[in-house]
Amino acid sequence: MKKRVFLFIFILITVSLTNPFFVFTTTDTELASNKNEIDDLNNQIAQKKNKIAELEKTIADYKAKIETTRLESKSLSNQLSILDNYIIQVDLDIQATQEKIDATGLEIKGLDLSIADKETTIAKQQRLLSGLIRTIYYENNKKYIEVMAAYANFSDFYNRVHYVQSLEENLGKSAKTIRIAKEELQTKKQQREEQQTSYQNLKVTLDNKKKDLQEQIKFKEDLLLQTKSSESKYNTLVQNLRNQYSQIENEITSFESQVRKKLEEQNKITEGGNPQQNGLLPLSWPTQSRYITAYFHDENYPYRNIFEHPAIDIRAAHGTAIRATASGYIARARICTTASCYAYVMIIHSDGFSTVYGHLSNIVVSADQFVTRGDIIGYSGATPGTVGAGPFTTGPHLHFEVRKDGIPVNALNYLEKDY
Repeated sequence: MKKRVFLFIFILITVSLTNPFFVFTTTDTELASNKNEIDDLNNQIAQKKNKIAELEKTIADYKAKIETTRLESKSLSNQLSILDNYIIQVDLDIQATQEKIDATGLEIKGLDLSIADKETTIAKQQRLLSGLIRTIYYENNKKYIEVMAAYANFSDFYNRVHYVQSLEENLGKSAKTIRIAKEELQTKKQQREEQQTSYQNLKVTLDNKKKDLQEQIKFKEDLLLQTKSSESKYNTLVQNLRNQYSQIENEITSFESQVRKKLEEQNKITEGGNPQQNGLLPLSWPTQSRYITAYFHDENYPYRNIFEHPAIDIRAAHGTAIRATASGYIARARICTTASCYAYVMIIHSDGFSTVYGHLSNIVVSADQFVTRGDIIGYSGATPGTVGAGPFTTGPHLHFEVRKDGIPVNALNYLEKDY
């Protein structure tokens, strides 16, 4: 009777060892509930991705329409058509971003289920491994004479010895499998952290895109209000804006040249050095925000029919502290008392660099003052109709320029890549 019981236990152990259940797939019957849920999540994710692809194709179509309209003659109807198409494009972009948020949320949920499955299976395999170790310890402590006495013939004894050897081999395999599984589990957890970060970033992007949409709608309304749908009034408006821009640009260029020359004569700045080695570059960001509402020479810049955008516009709530991106001397601190006036600060740096911070609602530095990297120089504005906003704005932001030898360059090529 004892031999039969032992034989039954032996067969069970042998089967479990020759057919280990420790495989990370969702086909395990013990994990059937999670498998079904994961399959359902994967189907939902696939549907979301298909929807995103459709939206992105439609967005590309509207971008093409906008580009075609830009090539036509400049007119009020042309500008309104561009705005209409761009508003639709932004709205579609908002929908696509929301779909990405939903898909990422589903992916996070799927990772949570997968992580739970792996942790459960690892725990089970560790218990099995403990059993193997105890069995091997028990078998290795038996005397061969004792073992031989338990069997009727040498063949059975030989099979028993072979079985003990297979136990030891499976012990090594199980240990290796657990190690690999733990590495896979760590990878899944890392993926989940990355997806969580992506999820939060997408939510911030969605919020900003909604603000972009509202600004574009308001810009169109203001344009219609100012022109009263009259082409002649639109042409007059455009010419007036071009004159204002020329005045601002000429003033900045003039101050930059005069102040730099004076600073060089006083040996306060150096030229011809290596801006990376002397610590000038990369520049720090002037705001906490990294969301760009308009890029350098941006095709979608709302005032592109008047001038090429010489800066990047960084979204910043009205009254946000603005900081110097590097050490230098204040060349110009233009303080305004009206909304039509463009308030800005220009800083002269070494090696031919200068930076301009526009649409400021409040300025706390003065000309000739030396500032260091990170010093607060003023507070952001640009809300239409507020003091210092100037004529070229659709919503709160910082207009940030980098100039090299007096010529505007793409600021993103010089700011630190910390985003």
